[in-house]
Amino acid sequence: MSGVRVLVGTRKGAFILTSDGKREKWEVSGPHFAGWEMYHLKGSPVDPNRLYASQSSGWFGQTMQRSDDGGQTWQPVGNEFSYVGDPGTHQWYDGSQRPWEFTRVWHLEPSLTDPDTVYAGVQDAALFRSTDAGQTWQELPGLREAKGHLWQPGAGGMCLHTILLDPVTPDRIFVAISAAGAFRTDDGGQTWRPINHGLQSPYELPDADAEVGHCVHSIAFHSSRPDVLFMQKHWDVMRSDNAGDSWYEVSGNLPSDFGFPIAVHAHEPETIYVVPIKSDSEHYPPEGKLRVYRSRSGGNEWEALTNGLPQSNCYVNVLRDAMAVDRLDSSGIYFGTTGGQVYVSTNSGDSWTSIVHDLPAVMSVEVQTLP
Repeated sequence: MSGVRVLVGTRKGAFILTSDGKREKWEVSGPHFAGWEMYHLKGSPVDPNRLYASQSSGWFGQTMQRSDDGGQTWQPVGNEFSYVGDPGTHQWYDGSQRPWEFTRVWHLEPSLTDPDTVYAGVQDAALFRSTDAGQTWQELPGLREAKGHLWQPGAGGMCLHTILLDPVTPDRIFVAISAAGAFRTDDGGQTWRPINHGLQSPYELPDADAEVGHCVHSIAFHSSRPDVLFMQKHWDVMRSDNAGDSWYEVSGNLPSDFGFPIAVHAHEPETIYVVPIKSDSEHYPPEGKLRVYRSRSGGNEWEALTNGLPQSNCYVNVLRDAMAVDRLDSSGIYFGTTGGQVYVSTNSGDSWTSIVHDLPAVMSVEVQTLP
């Protein structure tokens, strides 16, 4: 029977949760790198033993780690991230220009075909690639040529936080940046263009046709239909049916269309999940009720999923990288909270159980399906 490995990054270390295909009993390993902020951990889709991790500390800065045995042991890997040439400047909140500055790695995305190739999204926003299992990194500078001088930070910094590798068109990559927007390359990362037509950001951008400057929180697709993209924006849940060339809103009957993560069911391309948060200044569930919302129609029509989740006095948040799905026959849906809980549903969200609780605040949740 296949199993799963859930990789949890928290404010004070990493935890690895493993189970068989029933996902009823769990083994918990950790904390790994205790005391470190673990921004993101992710496993290779082609080598179940290969894991990559990004850790950060106010004392020691940014460090990268790799495991070749499923997280039992780790080794530091290359940590030299530098922008190609003179990086120039980017825009700040007040319209002034600030120099580009590398501070941390927000997201790691291993290749779909090669365990030694991995991408890294960093702050200030740029995309790097390693082809030697993280030992050395090279920037893909064409991304910052897509009006990078006009990019500005969101509340959490100017971070490249989402990387989607297209399994159908290998040279196509999507990224999302807060607060610049979504971008696409069709030539393996040499050239890029903004894909933000149809996004509305009246509070941040008085120009309704602005190509960059939108605060995108997360994007997702189903591997069988990478041209159909779903987006959780600063406000609004959006959909594109043409690889991001244009977007339209699918927030429908959500109690709030502010949130951070968005996920797509592993076997149902029109089933998507979001976790609404009250507002951009009140990062907790509306009415203090933790509800995952599911749409089985690709948006607009949403239902609250509450069975097993706290429905009173709950004031946690779910961050952008803290929701994931596995690829077992009965696909599991996972999410972690800033209150230290990690939940799983093995029936498409109809009911939820807590795998662990009382962890440090959860920053990321990823899952590997094991042979």
